[in-house]
Amino acid sequence: MLQMAFSWFRAAVPLCFAVLSVALAISRQTPAVPSLLTAVVGVCSLAGMALISLKIKGENRTLSSLLSQYVAVKVVGWLGRWQRRKLEADTLKVKEVQEETLLKRLRKNANTYYGRQYDFSSVKDSDEFRARHPITTYKHYQDLIKRIVAGEENLIIAEKPQILAMTSGTSGSSAMLLSTKNTNTEFFLQGVTVCLDAMRQAFPETSSLQRTTKFFYTPTFRQSEAGIPIGPNSSTPASSHHMLNLYTTPATAFEVSNEKDTLYLHLLFALKDPSVGTLESNFASTVFYAFSALQERWQELVEDIERGKISTALSLEPKVRARLEALMKPDPQRAAQLRAHFQDSFRGIAKRLWPHLHLVLAVDSGSNQIYGEMLRENYCKGVPFYSPFYAATEGLIGVNLWPQELNRHYLLCPRSMFCEFISESSLDEETPHTLLMEEVKEGENYELLVTNASGLFRYRIGDIVKVVGFHNQCPIVEFQYRRGQMLNVRGEKVSEALFLDALKKAVAQWPGAQLVDYCCAESGILGDSIGGSDPHYQVFLELKGVRRLTEEHRHKLDISLQQDSAVYKSFRIKGSIGPMRVQLVADGAFNELRKRMMAYSSTSPNTFKMHRVLRRKEYAEFLLGKTVS
Repeated sequence: MLQMAFSWFRAAVPLCFAVLSVALAISRQTPAVPSLLTAVVGVCSLAGMALISLKIKGENRTLSSLLSQYVAVKVVGWLGRWQRRKLEADTLKVKEVQEETLLKRLRKNANTYYGRQYDFSSVKDSDEFRARHPITTYKHYQDLIKRIVAGEENLIIAEKPQILAMTSGTSGSSAMLLSTKNTNTEFFLQGVTVCLDAMRQAFPETSSLQRTTKFFYTPTFRQSEAGIPIGPNSSTPASSHHMLNLYTTPATAFEVSNEKDTLYLHLLFALKDPSVGTLESNFASTVFYAFSALQERWQELVEDIERGKISTALSLEPKVRARLEALMKPDPQRAAQLRAHFQDSFRGIAKRLWPHLHLVLAVDSGSNQIYGEMLRENYCKGVPFYSPFYAATEGLIGVNLWPQELNRHYLLCPRSMFCEFISESSLDEETPHTLLMEEVKEGENYELLVTNASGLFRYRIGDIVKVVGFHNQCPIVEFQYRRGQMLNVRGEKVSEALFLDALKKAVAQWPGAQLVDYCCAESGILGDSIGGSDPHYQVFLELKGVRRLTEEHRHKLDISLQQDSAVYKSFRIKGSIGPMRVQLVADGAFNELRKRMMAYSSTSPNTFKMHRVLRRKEYAEFLLGKTVS
């Protein structure tokens, strides 16, 4: 037994040294980490013996992979508790921490071209910073970023960007932002580890050595003139081979660039393992599309498991196929189990396929709300969901410390962003007054401004949030809507959240109908192609259980929105806004639209968010062409 334990430990030595390297790197930035190093050494030395008595779940696992996962879980768990204590302390002195965070950013970039332009070195506090520096949008940085793309350095930030990160473009054109190594380290420490700590407190079963199925797609990058990668701000799990022990998908699958084929492989290797503990993705939409694909291709997947082969329908390079098929072996028993589950029904299928499934880990707030609701009602019925972060390409904004609450609330992270707030009533002012964290009021809506670690200063990210409470002195917020995703043909300003609530109420009155996806367009972008002169909303719906829409269906949706929006109702009564035109589109139309949008914005499936208000005529025309009723 001792000899066996020694062999396990020897196999995990590379991971132990990797973890120690991370800890040492962190300690150079954070002086209070000697105890972290002690903890890591203790974990690494005791892990082998601990595994002997540990109850392990998992199919076809090597002993070294189990030990590697055990060490990773313990170290990240320690980091999470340490970071959570730091966050709790920070929430007791929010004003001080915010000032410290701001001045640290300004001092670091004081000798850049931009820092000299705004004399960062002489700024004494946040009041002076706000008086000296204007509120900004992406246009403010565009020319400087073009110069960085061409190879100039020390323009906005002192360090060279790790990547030029493309935003998802939900509120307009995709923007190119700077992303640094330090930004990603901060995201991991202040976001990932804290949320994992909250998750394990709420769902203790997730600490077991079960594998996770992570729906992730390797992004495509191009190079700038200076050799800086340009693409979405996400890295493949395969970039750290030590982490692959956590996932059901093998490393080779992450080399596959085709999204459809990668998804098939994610599903194939997940189905092979009946002990999966967590389903994970950035957004609930990705999980939803995965289950939709599973429902469509389950017979093909089961046959592959039965034969121990990979479908010839996948366009895989011969070497990739050979490496993946080496991991397959015929498993008729598992195939028979799966076939019986699929032939039963797809409602609650996740829990039947994986009886020990504890959690779906994905953001299901904002534009992903409907996907989370559909998953909970159908495929993932009975499985808890945790929406961990409020984040964007600009960086980490907040963390969800209340995993079991249905309403998704996020505690703002006072060391991640220096935050300012514009009152919702002042959004259209040219130079609106801003409030700080300690000045906002519970129950009020605000637009967020951020000064981040990657060269954005007093930057309007376009998100409207509601302050729903405070944790000590720190605001807790709930995402409301994106400014660019507002319906506004006559100044009525109908937000995404308001329209979705009205839509859900209307669909509930349509017998047998289930909402799959939706978006809207203002009539102005379609011009003469739809006829009529009154400004109105063009609404596109994908539904299950309804083959055609009647005029009664359409009328109920219009009335539902009038009931929720007094301003919309007044314009409808006056006739200055015409009745909605509601189109039912073919099954799969939104999945096709999603692919078109990703191709246009250079974003990836990992970061894509469906546009609820279409701003490009060709997207609206595409859906018009998919109309069935």
